[in-house]
Amino acid sequence: MRKYYTRACNFYYGNQAKQLVKKKKALNLAGNPNIAFDKLEIFQRKTKKIVKSEIYTIKEISNLNKEKASIIKSDIKKITLKRKSILGLKFKNPQIMGVLNITPDSFSDGGLFFKDTKAYKQANLMIKSGATIVDVGGESTRPGSKTIKAKDEWKRIKKTINKLKKNFPNMIVSLDTRKSYVMKEGIKEGIDIINDVSGLSFDKKSFQIINSKKIPFILHHMQGTPNMMQKNPFYDDALLDIYDFFEEKINFYVKKNYKKELIIIDPGIGFGKNLNHNLRIMSKISTLHSLGCPILIGTSRKRFIEHIVTKFDTPDRTGGTLASVLYGLLQGVQLFRVHNVKEINQGILVFNKILNTN
Repeated sequence: MRKYYTRACNFYYGNQAKQLVKKKKALNLAGNPNIAFDKLEIFQRKTKKIVKSEIYTIKEISNLNKEKASIIKSDIKKITLKRKSILGLKFKNPQIMGVLNITPDSFSDGGLFFKDTKAYKQANLMIKSGATIVDVGGESTRPGSKTIKAKDEWKRIKKTINKLKKNFPNMIVSLDTRKSYVMKEGIKEGIDIINDVSGLSFDKKSFQIINSKKIPFILHHMQGTPNMMQKNPFYDDALLDIYDFFEEKINFYVKKNYKKELIIIDPGIGFGKNLNHNLRIMSKISTLHSLGCPILIGTSRKRFIEHIVTKFDTPDRTGGTLASVLYGLLQGVQLFRVHNVKEINQGILVFNKILNTN
């Protein structure tokens, strides 16, 4: 557990960001020339439960005590470091991951794409709508869901993955699974990224398979297991506890000779978290930039939206999803996992155009 945590804040965008960086009045966020910041919020853990925060300008950091200044300066290097391209993905622009659940029981689209023909048609539609990644899953991990056998999971998705890789050879296909058997079979079929909601903790063989092939993966945070994760989840501080989880895991993988540049982090909105936990993470998500990895968020259609909007809830929650995506965009989040690809892509394009116009 750390004592100090660093969050970039007070952001600038477009030409204003470029001008401030040129005048050395601000720093670029994650090497993105279109986003800059000139202040830092520093969290200090007094105890596990007591967290204090203060905001400093970049110039004020040198005036802090030696221990504090050293940690923050090290964090700033990771915050400003340009994220290396993964499989051709460049993180200057937001990337959209389209959700393809080939399951009978996923929380919002279970059964809709369970047949191979419907699954492929939906994948094709998402690609045409602007998805740069298609995330294929054959097992529901909604709250209360149960584990299915690995061979049954693979049987659900095999044909669709095969057809996708055959007809869209340059398309990045992600495999949403917790099981090493499914990962191994997916890699044989040309899967590009592994997305394991358990953070590679469900199956002990998972990291070994990923590391042997040096496959990029999404390091996802989940407290508990899908069938129990929403029963009274607890954190001392959701944001900082998840930060500690990521830092420990990343350091472990690097020691095992896995390249940090291949890791994408996902704080797992809605996975073992209540409304307050989700809001704490989302509102301060730029804290995660000091881990030095691209950030992905999956807020699409999540129940926390219903908890906020109550009587104004809708079946697909596109409005709430888009609001969370645009807030993430302002905080420098690079990847967004969504169901309604066209609508979210439209929102991002319009928002970015306005944001980066003089």
